[in-house]
Amino acid sequence: MNLQSVNFSVDQKLVNFTQNKLDKLENHFNRIIHADVFLKVQKTSSKENKITEILLSVPGDEFIIKKINKTFEEGVDECVSSLERQLKKRKEKLKARA
Repeated sequence: MNLQSVNFSVDQKLVNFTQNKLDKLENHFNRIIHADVFLKVQKTSSKENKITEILLSVPGDEFIIKKINKTFEEGVDECVSSLERQLKKRKEKLKARA
């Protein structure tokens, strides 16, 4: 996992949380090449100013998920849930071809 934070410095607790969530994706699809995680704080008056973006690479494809939330933990949770659904669909397609 490659994690980049924009407009703030990330603490180790958030890095570990993100890594643990991404590790669980391997239960659904064991051929993940790598994940790029971008955490950004938008300068805005809105409370929902935390942008979480995850780019997940698998053989022959890439998935990009972007969520805006009040906390990065919520964003990571939502991104990982979306990625789980997409990886399950991809796995189904691969099984159908085999």
